[in-house]
This record gives sequence, structure tokens and C-alpha cells, in this order.
Amino acid sequence: MRICFLASANSVHSYKWVKYFADKGHQVHWISFTENTHGEIKGASFYHIKKIFPFSFFQIKSIINKIKPDILHAHYAGVNGFLAALSGFHPFVLTAWGSDVLIAGKKIFKKFFVKYALSKAELITCDASHMKTAMTEMGVPESKIYIIYFGVDVEKFSSAEGGKKSANTIISLRSLEPIYSVETLIKAAPIVLKEVSQAKFVIAGRGSEEDKLKELAGDLGVLKSVKFIGLISQQEMPQRLRESDIYVSTSLSDAGIASSTAEAMACGLPGVITDFGDNKEWVKNGESGFLFLPKDSKTLAEKIIYLLQNKEEAKRLGQNARKTIEEKNNYYKEMEKMEKLYESLKKN
Repeated sequence: MRICFLASANSVHSYKWVKYFADKGHQVHWISFTENTHGEIKGASFYHIKKIFPFSFFQIKSIINKIKPDILHAHYAGVNGFLAALSGFHPFVLTAWGSDVLIAGKKIFKKFFVKYALSKAELITCDASHMKTAMTEMGVPESKIYIIYFGVDVEKFSSAEGGKKSANTIISLRSLEPIYSVETLIKAAPIVLKEVSQAKFVIAGRGSEEDKLKELAGDLGVLKSVKFIGLISQQEMPQRLRESDIYVSTSLSDAGIASSTAEAMACGLPGVITDFGDNKEWVKNGESGFLFLPKDSKTLAEKIIYLLQNKEEAKRLGQNARKTIEEKNNYYKEMEKMEKLYESLKKN
């Protein structure tokens, strides 16, 4: 097949999706408003265009007309989805990512563009049942919405071999932005350290709240135990996770399971994550990790302390977490499902 993606090239989700189909031998073309930050994909033609309206629209349409793809697939129901819909090309596939439907889709001005994109797509994918519900409430027929998870490379992310664990290490991989509420973990740190003085907190990622979070750690007297390490590459990620004991996600909003959460689970880490959206479908409380209410630093601290003080139980939860990802969120299996959907559209 000849597949044209309109998707952000600075996202690992887009990169993995495009790479799978290029590796399978399909003719893949990738249009993006952002530069590719994850490396060249063999077999994929990449087009970086500037976001200057309306010129960018005409440029996109010109590229599509030249390629003449069998499938046009836009990722994100905002700008990408709207412009793909506006191009008039069919068959048109749209993947909703979360905030496009759950947040932007509720704002009057942005809702028009999101609904327009959704209405023009022959097929829509998302990675959470509550997103599917949100779209049907916007008038999208349930019959054209499919759950396709972004998936984890369970061969790359595993607990097997490599990575000697650093004792009592808690890792956070969410961006340092307000929506991810990393301050909840920082506020939990002093409580944890009172019970487990050797605990170490690794905060990865960048964002607008980085200075604020460092200042908070200083004010709480835990800066020596909290290490801000910046962005972690996908190449380095498995090793970092294997060196950790507990994964924490303090996000105030998630669409489906966050990629970092799924990758940590695949590496056999017990997770302590916020009870939001579909998270309870992935982390069974007391079976593969623990859930806590957003911004509840006290409960978060209690769960971390429990896992640090009960190593065998933490190991059991981590093993169950790995099993969950192997069975339900395998990257290769999810992309195989997507390939079959493409083929069904092409036949029609």
C-alpha cells in the first residue's frame, strides 16, 4: 500500500507508527509541521512544512495529489485532522490522541474543527474507551471508531537481562507541565524519606514547570534526593527503567494508557498512577500496581513506602504488570490490526 501520514514528527507515537509500516515494505510518506527528532526511517519519504496558513494547506494538498496514496492517515483531530479533512482526500483515517477530543473538543471555537475532522473520516482510531464515548457524544457513529493502542515493543522493553536495579529508586517520566502535576510526587518525597531515607527520586523530562519544581524540592528540603535528568532518549529508556524500582505517573489527564506507563510495566515495574480515564483498566489496584486520586500526595507516598518496604510484593506486582502489557498492549499485534483496517478500506 501507499500510505500518507500527516503526523507530528517530534512524537515517538508517530515515529513508531510510521516505522512499522515502512519496515513492512509499504510505500510510506510522512508530512509534518515539526522536524523529525527521532531519526530517519528507511523506506519513508519525509516532508517538513511550515505552519503558515493558508499556504501550508495548499502545500499539503499538493503533496497528497502528487503521492496519490491509497490511505491518508492524520494523527490528532486538531490541525492535522482538520487539514486532512479539508483536503477532500478519501479514504481518510483519523487517530484521536486525547486532548484533541477530551479538552479542545469541548471548547466552542475548537470544537467545530474537531467535529469537522471526525465527520469526514471513514475510520477513526483511539486508545481508550472513554475517548470513544466522548466522540459518540459529539455525534460520531460508534461503528466507525476502533480501539487501536499505540503499543509497546515488548522485545525492547523487558525486565530480562541488563540493568542492575538501583535500590529504592522511584522514576517519573511525564513532561514537566501543569497537566502532569509532577509537584504531587515532589510533595510526596518528604513523607517517603521519613520512612525510607535511602529513597531516590528520578524526574525525567522537560517543561515549563522545571524551575518551579526544582525550587519546590529545595523548599521541602529534598533536593539531594531528587534528581532532574532531562529528556531520555528511546534508546536509553529501557535501561533507565530497568535501573528503577517503582514507576510513578501523577498526570491529571490521560487518554488511554500513557506510553511511559506501558513501557515501565513492560519492564516489570510496579506502577503508582492516578486513577483517571482508563488507567484502572490497565493497573489493577493491588495486583499490578496501585491507583491514587490526582494530587493526593499522601496516598502516593504511602503506596511508594509500601512497595519499597515489601520487595517481594513489588516484584509480584511488576510481573503482573509485564503480563498485562504482553497480552493487551503489544505494539506488533496492534499495528497488525491497523494494517488489516487499511486493507479493508483500500478494498472498498
